[in-house]
Amino acid sequence: MEIISSLTMKRLASFHITSGLQALPAGKCLVNTINAWSFVVAQRDEAFAEALQRGDALIPDGKSIVWASNFLSIPDAPKERIAGWDLFIYEMEKLSHTGGTCLFMGSSEPVLASIKKRAALDYPNILIETYSPPYKEKFSQEDNEAIINAVNAASPDLLWIGMTAPKQEKWAFEHWDELDINCHCGTIGAVFDFYAGTVKRAPQWMQRAGLEWLHRLFSNPCRLGRRYLVGNLKFIFYILSEKFLY
Repeated sequence: MEIISSLTMKRLASFHITSGLQALPAGKCLVNTINAWSFVVAQRDEAFAEALQRGDALIPDGKSIVWASNFLSIPDAPKERIAGWDLFIYEMEKLSHTGGTCLFMGSSEPVLASIKKRAALDYPNILIETYSPPYKEKFSQEDNEAIINAVNAASPDLLWIGMTAPKQEKWAFEHWDELDINCHCGTIGAVFDFYAGTVKRAPQWMQRAGLEWLHRLFSNPCRLGRRYLVGNLKFIFYILSEKFLY
């Protein structure tokens, strides 16, 4: 994991976006996702930016990221969006062929129960374990130790963390060396609700058109209005600045 100077850490070109799931490294691997909103948040949250930049892989969960990467002529820019859901299905099917243990860490007990029930039908070769951390903005030292102990005790062959961004990414990065595991770990908070059925994904045509964000905005305009409307404009501003000022 390389050190990135503060002068360049806010440019999209410094985020080293993965071009395909087949390119994910073997062994212990922290996989994060990036979209327009997370890029905007990273402009003011240096800990979040560092977590995204210094993880082992970063997938483009948004057509805006694909467009911007190519617009900026970034070497090996991704050609298509890879949603967190795509990562989830890819890794689950891969583990299903060999068998093993998958741990879902995050979310609430009811959501985790729904995930476990569905996964038992979809992936009978995978042993599903779950852990629901305390629902609070900041974990105590005791909370962190309990979470780390739960992960290490499960010794999973695949680990999913779902505590919403940017909390999940920062937590995974901060405690990465304390996790005694040798597997892929993905921070995919929204997928927990999608897979559990508590939140409905956008129709396929909206996903293909890069309009999944619009579906989420219409579903919850009060909570997501600023994130998408203001955030998307800020994203365009940052990309244009990077293109013409650097």
